[in-house]
Amino acid sequence: MILGVEVLHELRQALSFTVGMTWEILWALVLGFVLSAIVQALVPKQRVERLLPDDSPRSLAKATALGIASSSCSYASVALARTLFRKGADFTSAMAFELASTNLVLELGIVIALVLGWQFTLGEYVGGPLMIVFLAVLFRFFLTRRLVDEARAEAEQGRLGSMEGHAEMDMAVHGGGSFWQRLRSPDGFTATSHVYVMEWAAIWRDIAIGLFAAGALAAWVPESWWQSLFLTEHPTWSHVWGPIIGPLVAVLSFVCSVGNVPLAAFLWNGGISFGGVIAFLFADLIILPILDIYRRYYGLRMAAFLFATFGASMVAAGLVVGFLFDALGLVTQERNAKVESAGVAFTLGVTTWLNVIALGVSAVLVWRFFATGVGPMLRMMDEPMGEEHDHSHHEHHHGHAHAH
Repeated sequence: MILGVEVLHELRQALSFTVGMTWEILWALVLGFVLSAIVQALVPKQRVERLLPDDSPRSLAKATALGIASSSCSYASVALARTLFRKGADFTSAMAFELASTNLVLELGIVIALVLGWQFTLGEYVGGPLMIVFLAVLFRFFLTRRLVDEARAEAEQGRLGSMEGHAEMDMAVHGGGSFWQRLRSPDGFTATSHVYVMEWAAIWRDIAIGLFAAGALAAWVPESWWQSLFLTEHPTWSHVWGPIIGPLVAVLSFVCSVGNVPLAAFLWNGGISFGGVIAFLFADLIILPILDIYRRYYGLRMAAFLFATFGASMVAAGLVVGFLFDALGLVTQERNAKVESAGVAFTLGVTTWLNVIALGVSAVLVWRFFATGVGPMLRMMDEPMGEEHDHSHHEHHHGHAHAH
């Protein structure tokens, strides 16, 4: 009986943490997704693959910029990278695009700043490009022509991953006028609402799992366990160990993109090093479900190659950022990442007002989405568009936007 009461109490505590953290980051998520939707609605994806013909610094820089302006859903970026590769983009550039779109997007930076602090956002934005450089160097040395050809042959099979349709949807507004004019036009509003709702539909599960997993860890795993895992007793070793253990924890966490941030908060409060948090946040592209998608897309050998090279780049970037920020005195000594329980969260403060505004903005965008008659698009998110009507698909969406 006592055991049952204990479990119930801990479950209540886990749920309380989950609700509290959700409330804490809700407005930041909405702000991030709105900004991301505006960028995606006004920056057309047309013929991206032509911009990425090789692995030169110029192509990699373009891949990074295009990644930043795309969806933050890890599954969608993995699917889009394969589409780019199949249409002729260089494999290294396609992977750089993938890394940028999950690690350097606006919404991730905003949520990291709110939950962990601005130093971590800065670490993410310094480490992301470093990781892409490390990956390009590893590919230059170890990626054989034979492996790329084998991966291309596998990619041509067109096996399904996840979020295939979402990856291929281009809902951007085309046409003249400045950025602001296009944003303020009815088409701009419609396109923004479409991207916004599709982004949430693609990623809400991961965010929910991440928040609940973080709440469960807070309730069930004692802090002493984390401290021994992260070698907090040995400051020098913990600096080196953090970026190695961080990605390994991420691989097993099954959570991608923004959903990783609440978990990172627990790892930080639990004693992992600064570089370990950064490496953990980067590792959303080698979680088990995504490794399985690599296997389906490119074959087992390339999946193993991506796991090894992505993992090594993440560890290296985490180590460099950790030591660099330490040397510059940018690592905060307090381990008080925002981990609120529900009771603390629901007070009439700034967060509550920001959330009320955020929910109002969301309601308007969701209303616009359904008012323009594109509800069925939500069902198409996991279905590929099909090569043959890839071009007509773009026209179809823009026709849709203009029709309204």
